[in-house]
Amino acid sequence: MSVSQRIASDDQLARLLQIGIVLEEVVEARAHHHYQSLDAELDEEVETLLADAAEESAEHRQRLESLIEGLGVDSVPFDEIESLVDARYGRTQPEDFDGVLYDQLCNEETAYKFYDDLIQAIEESDAEFSLDRAELLDELHAIREDEAEGVSEVTAVMERR
Repeated sequence: MSVSQRIASDDQLARLLQIGIVLEEVVEARAHHHYQSLDAELDEEVETLLADAAEESAEHRQRLESLIEGLGVDSVPFDEIESLVDARYGRTQPEDFDGVLYDQLCNEETAYKFYDDLIQAIEESDAEFSLDRAELLDELHAIREDEAEGVSEVTAVMERR
């Protein structure tokens, strides 16, 4: 299942929302990884950025889970969704980037792009969902906006360095 495919049912929408949950888990795990790997002389600005990113990802997961509950569909096993996320979004590891901030920027941009594509796919779909379309889109727009702010925050920190 890809965001580029037409969304025609609650089941397909649920799978895409589950991909969002796993993507948020990846972002949170990588933020924690970087936080753990920082030197003893912690940079307070970077430390705060990573902590905020992890907290935001946890909040996004909860919001996505609530949307899925509203669909009333059977969930796909975590292993299947995780492999989809890994194949599409997990091609890099934290160590592949020249520094914590570049990896965090990539994570924020990836999440933003995912939500942007998901919103577009929903808007282009004529399917009827169990969820109110306007409420669904409002929630996804808000999450995408959080990701855009994350990109801006990381960029601002990078520019000050």
